[in-house]
Amino acid sequence: MKRAYKKFVHKETIISELHRIPLKILNSNEMKTIRNIFTILILFIGFNSCMDEYTEVFTANSPVYMSYEDLREAVKITSSRDLKNTGKIYFKDGYIFVNEELKGIHIIDNQNPSNPQNIGFIEIPGNVDIAIKDDILYADSYIDMVAINISDITNPVEVHRVEEVFPYTTPQPENEDYPVSKIDEEKGVVIGWEVKKVRQEMEYHYNPVYYRFGAEMDYAMDAGFNGAASTPGGSFGIGGSMARFGLYNDYLYAVDNATLYMFDVKTPESPNNIGTQNVGWQIETMFIYDGHMFFGTQNGMRIFSLEVPTVPNYIGQFQHVTSCDPVVISNGFAYITLRGGNQCGSNVNRLDVLKLSDNYTENELLASYPLHGPYGLGIDDQTLFVCDGDAGLKVYDVTDKLHIDDHKIANFSNINTFDVIPFNDHLFMVGDDGFYQYDYSDLQNIHQISFIPVKKEE
Repeated sequence: MKRAYKKFVHKETIISELHRIPLKILNSNEMKTIRNIFTILILFIGFNSCMDEYTEVFTANSPVYMSYEDLREAVKITSSRDLKNTGKIYFKDGYIFVNEELKGIHIIDNQNPSNPQNIGFIEIPGNVDIAIKDDILYADSYIDMVAINISDITNPVEVHRVEEVFPYTTPQPENEDYPVSKIDEEKGVVIGWEVKKVRQEMEYHYNPVYYRFGAEMDYAMDAGFNGAASTPGGSFGIGGSMARFGLYNDYLYAVDNATLYMFDVKTPESPNNIGTQNVGWQIETMFIYDGHMFFGTQNGMRIFSLEVPTVPNYIGQFQHVTSCDPVVISNGFAYITLRGGNQCGSNVNRLDVLKLSDNYTENELLASYPLHGPYGLGIDDQTLFVCDGDAGLKVYDVTDKLHIDDHKIANFSNINTFDVIPFNDHLFMVGDDGFYQYDYSDLQNIHQISFIPVKKEE
């Protein structure tokens, strides 16, 4: 370990310096001076030796570990449980999968949308995102990627695991009044924190990388569409706009702040890690559409071609003010929500509408519309659904791109919303207080048809 503040004076150095003293008869004052120098040097050596071993005791967020062995034996199905700290949502073949942050996945039987049933929970420590191809569910589990067979939805079974493919990342401490103590990655993954007194070297500085939740932390799917349109019974499911996972043909992608992780899933039950690629910085969301990958970043939208799926090719970007922003694409237009404040920067809250060129290299900003504090959004043909934070769910007819704000269809203002998936005239929405479903088959009479509450921990 590099010690930034310690300087040492070795005995050999002192002795070599003593040999510089002229060889002559010393008087008593000179002898006294020499003794004083020796005393100071000896004390200096001792002081530095003590500093080398010095530790301090302080109150800190101390990591709670799960061993790697336990992590890799942890995936299992349990009975249904209450939704508490919900994250992203995913839909496939009549089932809704709702992430419970860093805990696992709720399974909701939605074959009757008016009466959804919470039927089980897949424990996946460290899970944030999922994607589904055929009957295989892919999920992150801290540093690992796991493949889970869900052909029997009542008995999901882990069938494969790619170990140590993602960066070592920790949960955010709940008590930010205390520093974070030293983390020993050899002990396993960090699953939580406890505030207690710790003893460690005074010069140790640790800056862990935290999982981030909210509009900045999510993944996607489908080879053709990520949000609105997909064929029932197709090979891929449908994720929300907050996604960081994506499926395209025989490949699975996951993205973090700057790195794209790629997996070959030709054989769905055996994903194969095929490498990584730098795709920019401050990336928050991924949307795959028309053979292209659209990344929402804090500074704009970056576009990559998937003509060669194993080597995505950067082709262009659209820049905007610093903000948090998911993006959805439909019919040659991009819809981007920008949210300011906190880590998102600026104070801009708006909807940007872009006209995309045929090759996606020259894209034009058509219009911007003010919003309150937007998160996710979804598009179905010409109907746009926007989660505008605590201003609620807003629905627009976007046929006239230049006057969208004049064509608001509905506003459900009593909900703090996060993300949506519109599909087949039904809208799946996760909010601060629960999971909502709406019927929008009649756009003039959009109405809620079911609700599963979130029960916050007290």
